[in-house]
Amino acid sequence: MPIKLGADVGGTFTDVVLETETSLVTTKVPSTDDQSRGVIRGIRRACDRAGIDPADVEEFSHAMTVSVNALLERNGAKTALVTTEGFRDVLEIGRQNRRGLYDPEADRPEPLVPRRRRFGVPERTTPDGVTTVVDEDAVRDVAVRIRDLGVESVAVALLHAYADPSNERRVVDVLESELDVPIIASHEVLSAFREYERTSTTVVDAYVTPAIDSYLGGLAERAADEGVPAPLVMQANGGIADIDTVRERAVTTTMSGPAAGVVGANAAAGGAVETHDLRGLITFDMGGTSSDVSVVREGEVERTTTGTIDGLPVHTPMVDVTTVGAGGGSIAWVDSGGALQVGPKSAGADPGPACYGNGGTEPTVTDANLVLGYLGGETTLGGTLSLDVDAAHDVLSALADEAGMADSVAAARGVHRVANATMARAIRSATVERGHDPRKFGLVAFGGAGPMHASALASSLGIETVVVPPACGVLSAYGLLAADETHDAVQTYRTSLDDTDPVDVDERYEALTESVLADAREPDRAVPQRRADLRYAGQSFELSVEVDDPFDPDRVEGRFHAVHDSTYGYRMDDPVHVVNLRVSATIPRTDPRPDHEAEELTQKDTRTARFDDETTHETSVYDRSTLPTEAVIEGPTVVEQSESTVVIPPAWTADVHRDGSLVLTEGDQ
Repeated sequence: MPIKLGADVGGTFTDVVLETETSLVTTKVPSTDDQSRGVIRGIRRACDRAGIDPADVEEFSHAMTVSVNALLERNGAKTALVTTEGFRDVLEIGRQNRRGLYDPEADRPEPLVPRRRRFGVPERTTPDGVTTVVDEDAVRDVAVRIRDLGVESVAVALLHAYADPSNERRVVDVLESELDVPIIASHEVLSAFREYERTSTTVVDAYVTPAIDSYLGGLAERAADEGVPAPLVMQANGGIADIDTVRERAVTTTMSGPAAGVVGANAAAGGAVETHDLRGLITFDMGGTSSDVSVVREGEVERTTTGTIDGLPVHTPMVDVTTVGAGGGSIAWVDSGGALQVGPKSAGADPGPACYGNGGTEPTVTDANLVLGYLGGETTLGGTLSLDVDAAHDVLSALADEAGMADSVAAARGVHRVANATMARAIRSATVERGHDPRKFGLVAFGGAGPMHASALASSLGIETVVVPPACGVLSAYGLLAADETHDAVQTYRTSLDDTDPVDVDERYEALTESVLADAREPDRAVPQRRADLRYAGQSFELSVEVDDPFDPDRVEGRFHAVHDSTYGYRMDDPVHVVNLRVSATIPRTDPRPDHEAEELTQKDTRTARFDDETTHETSVYDRSTLPTEAVIEGPTVVEQSESTVVIPPAWTADVHRDGSLVLTEGDQ
């Protein structure tokens, strides 16, 4: 069995999981400005704990936040856009929908490329093909202007290039001969219609490509110095790919870390669905900076092809994740009306919460959890970081004075409730607003702070089952070991389903299949899957359905009617139209083995803890590694492990399953 390692970089901590022949070793280290330094530090620590040399690692998988940070902080590459003459403002005009429908002052996000770096060239392509060949001399003139501006990356997105990319290829060839920067073509990033979304996605790819290329190149060098192989990188679609493939298409890394967490939750908690008669799982990842929520139904992670990051359309296959700015490091503050708020600003890893003793002076959710007794002064985060109880009380006392509250405990309760309300809204957004009843699902809690808040969240939403996997504090890193290798391709093909030529459709699918298999490390092991995006005539949005080989229009139509009925509650007699053809290729990997061995339930300590029902209890504290299989633990109880803490409130009970998962239920279940 190969020795495998997964490393996930978060806003506050970098998590590492190492699987050897005999054990599953986990560790957590502070994230660093240059994320690769923290990754290497975590690898060294995990290998030390396992008693192996880093050079013994045979497979290294990685998830990071480089691309999404570049988008959120607007510090990506200085990018130019080359498009069809007369269309350079598509990126700024966008769509007519507004972020705040009734807010007259609502602003659109600033485009990644300002107008002075957007250029039009004479050409014309229609959905039927090229009608005017691009003026290559005009492209050379644009190249000179781009060079003079000191541009670091160029996006090329010509009108209808998805239908016929020949003009776009000519533009790319000229620019590559004139410039020494990455040139990103829309037909290679997103070969699908909708001009604004295709242009935006291409610009995002160009904007983050230099940062991703530099980071992954540096990480590969640092890993090689340790004898560790180059990383396989988690993509937004929940699958891994080799480093060269990802460096060529940087936009696929935009939701790398959250995707790994959802994959890990499905791998670690999927068995709870049948055991507890659940419709699916709601994954809840609360880290240091934010909380991520997603849904798993029928064992399948829910994905989307129409994502948005900080107001920017990113139309690449990705795990469907709802993110809110509420994490352990989220800062509590009082607004101008005197109301208590939490986040989205975070204390991050440096200086971090006040209780870290690293210079933090603002109250955070972690400080509140310490004051409430969910964490203790003797608790060490990641096995090394001690907490300062007095510092937490001091900053929360100051918050209480500002908010007109009685004391630090009252402020801590308020912070805890506001943070929970924010996260509950995210869960409702991912479930109720999409037609799912959260009461029929189990809540999988992970991340450094997730298991502390999960039971309170579940109570507020009527969820009766909470699953806390063994490696809950580092589950995104665990998910990296469980993730399959996955590659995707898409092509717009707009026609009525009744008018499709099955032979032509199959030929297009074959071309897409060849494209994804070319990216696979082991094409012979890859399992291709065909899908199609369809809609009723007159509709603006599509639903994706599975397609057989060979293409059968009648069977596809039946599946579309069923999916539409399941999604929206009705079906229509209108004609069904094909919009896009899609192919994904997957190479399955084996899930990591659970690693749970304990023989005797041993109480570690007691501490005073305060709960949402305004009660205060002397609460038992257990070390999770000592919980034997089939043990039953009554709340109120706190269960600690080096990377996370589980809070079992009064009236809740936790059962220890064979794989070490804690399954929490409320009342007499």
